[in-house]
Amino acid sequence: MTGTAATATTATTATTGTQNGTRHHSAGKPVRWAADAVGMMREGARVRLDYSARSLWRVDRMIEEIRREGTPWAAAERVLRGFGAYAGEVIVRESGGEWVSGGGDLWVRTPDGRLWDPIDEARRCYAGEGSLRLLCLDALGGFAPA
Repeated sequence: MTGTAATATTATTATTGTQNGTRHHSAGKPVRWAADAVGMMREGARVRLDYSARSLWRVDRMIEEIRREGTPWAAAERVLRGFGAYAGEVIVRESGGEWVSGGGDLWVRTPDGRLWDPIDEARRCYAGEGSLRLLCLDALGGFAPA
């Protein structure tokens, strides 16, 4: 998949209730991964992530720093998953989208029906070929709400 909208024919849509409404049943893992990334950034790097589209420039910069340091893939993989999940949560919160799963993969579906793969985009960033900030801008229709 690329940083643009992806299609998936096997995505499931079962939901479970929450205090704030309805969340897709597969949202649990990426929500936890995102929260772990926020905690790691706050504790380790002293950087606050607030689930805003603007905060993704910091995440892109952190991934670039990890790449430049030559961090081995095995050491970076979990961090990248967390950063991708964080970007996905930003898209979900800003757009009103939802997490969906299929074939073991997780995507974010925006209200216009497009599917986005922020976890794979984080891996692409590590390879020097992607941007979570730009993925979010695309998903939100080209602008980041203030």
